[in-house]
Amino acid sequence: MDRSKSQLTISLLIILLGLALMTYMIIVEDEPGALPLALIIGGAIWFGLIRYKTNNTKN
Repeated sequence: MDRSKSQLTISLLIILLGLALMTYMIIVEDEPGALPLALIIGGAIWFGLIRYKTNNTKN
């Protein structure tokens, strides 16, 4: 597996971890909290940057 695919996988895992943590926080504390939101946003930005870089290098 090359570097970009592994980075895409890690970013998706971070997004899923953020979603799972947000679900747990909403169920337990009735508020999402800042950490799950930061994980989701950070993972999504990382995912987008990697996709952008891989699409630009293929052209």
